[in-house]
Amino acid sequence: MAAIEETETPPESQAPEVFRYYELAKKQEWQVRDMPWGELPPIPETTGAKERVEKRRGIWRSVITQQLQADSLAVEMAAQLLEMARHQEAKLYYSTMAQDEARHVEAWLRLIGEAGGPTERDPYLDKLAQIFLGLDSLEEKVFLMQVFFERMIIPRFRLIARSAPDTVLADLCKRLTIDDGIHHSSGMAYERVLLRSASKETKARMIKGASRMLPIFVDHVLWRPKERDFITSAMRTADLARVREEVEDGIKIASSLGLDVTDIEYHIPAA
Repeated sequence: MAAIEETETPPESQAPEVFRYYELAKKQEWQVRDMPWGELPPIPETTGAKERVEKRRGIWRSVITQQLQADSLAVEMAAQLLEMARHQEAKLYYSTMAQDEARHVEAWLRLIGEAGGPTERDPYLDKLAQIFLGLDSLEEKVFLMQVFFERMIIPRFRLIARSAPDTVLADLCKRLTIDDGIHHSSGMAYERVLLRSASKETKARMIKGASRMLPIFVDHVLWRPKERDFITSAMRTADLARVREEVEDGIKIASSLGLDVTDIEYHIPAA
């Protein structure tokens, strides 16, 4: 019988910079029951004709639905990272990240129930998740989920919170801004650990994966469900500027990790 090849597990001391984010995540941990349910309206309230009220409610329901979908998919991604992490400190951290994502889903589910129910599903989020879940290496998964996409979602939470002041939605987005900030920073720290021993082939796959996913991410940013389709043309210039800034910021961050980003390919449509 052929011998089973064993993979050496690096000692704990090799990733202390990740452990600090485990401690920070535990310190920042919150519970869905702590949110201001019943104290604040779930979404911005609108007065006027019934049609106008329903239209505005539909807009906010679509916003919540998209975030619920994203965090539901993130639960699966975090579970993969927890299973694949090669360092004890990283496993501890990803145990908190998996709990975070599940808590986010719980909050979004409760919020969408109070707002009137879910709307149309974003097809591009499903495509991004399918690609991510099919990636082979831990380095790719950390890079694309935490280094790139967690960083890109944070400004969106801030925008939603500003647009929906004094609501449960704003409260949740502020909490998620903190959580996803920790997710991104921990991913940066762990990616640096992983890249110490990553092969050229692995690094090339990371860049190739980014080039594959960025066009879908652009489509995701520009896509709107029917409840918000009427503002697509009016917002296109602003959307294009935002996605260009987010992608370029992600590429700069990748470069800061020592990756050769010259081969990252992406295209931003013309206004």
